[in-house]
Amino acid sequence: MRNQTSKNEEQGRCPGCKLWMPAGSAAANQGHYNASAECWDLYTETLGEEYSNAFLHGQVHQFTVSAYAAQHAGGSQPDKVVDIHLCGLYLMLEKGIRSPYVPPHLQRLSALTDGWPHFPPPDDRGALTIFDVAICGSVLERIKTTRKWAGAVWESWSLYHNELERLVLGHLKL
Repeated sequence: MRNQTSKNEEQGRCPGCKLWMPAGSAAANQGHYNASAECWDLYTETLGEEYSNAFLHGQVHQFTVSAYAAQHAGGSQPDKVVDIHLCGLYLMLEKGIRSPYVPPHLQRLSALTDGWPHFPPPDDRGALTIFDVAICGSVLERIKTTRKWAGAVWESWSLYHNELERLVLGHLKL
């Protein structure tokens, strides 16, 4: 009789984004993100592609980093990490600050903030994942999909939008 394996043995489900990925020889998640090893590998491959394309990097890199961090909140991820990336999504999606100009604002916010609130992650963190970004066929499709993904992740945290806005505007002059 042939050895039967369950779906869970053949595929791993990411605890953050809920993406099913074939289980493989992925490296363990090296960060504090609440992500499966397979999802983490896909994320690092995506970042590598962004780093190798200056146009792509300039258009969406901060969207990718912040959306991934917010979608993979939980586990051992510190509140500061979640909050900083949610604030990054706020700056880009609500205030219209372009992706390459967000990191200095986040660095300043980090330096000026003493305590970071805990926001329990929503159960539904958006239907799009890093996988949807990774399978894009063109740079323009990827930019559009990354922004759509970031918007969906931001919207999934809508319960905390007012508190995040107060956090940002209480520390930064925009």
